[in-house]
Amino acid sequence: MPHSEFVTAYRNGTVIVNFDPKLAARFLSAQLLLPLFMMPVLGIGVALALVGWIWSGLIVIALAIIVPRMIKRSAPHFLLQQALADENIYGNLQRASVIQIVTRR
Repeated sequence: MPHSEFVTAYRNGTVIVNFDPKLAARFLSAQLLLPLFMMPVLGIGVALALVGWIWSGLIVIALAIIVPRMIKRSAPHFLLQQALADENIYGNLQRASVIQIVTRR
């Protein structure tokens, strides 16, 4: 289904969009480079804890672990919004078999 038809059908409610949650999380993680974000932030948290700012360091470490997990958990919603807005992402999601579109009867 072409992107323009997909957007129109979704807005009219004539299609159901399904995502594979694990593939969606992996796809979004790769798109946002989450591992490259997490490692330096963890390092900053450890450095803060080592120089004496223990609570600040622990909070930064916790955020470095929790934020990427929260982003991955809500990946289907993020990807649906991106697919509606960008034809390239819609095509990438289809090629990666992350998105499945079912027409309502």
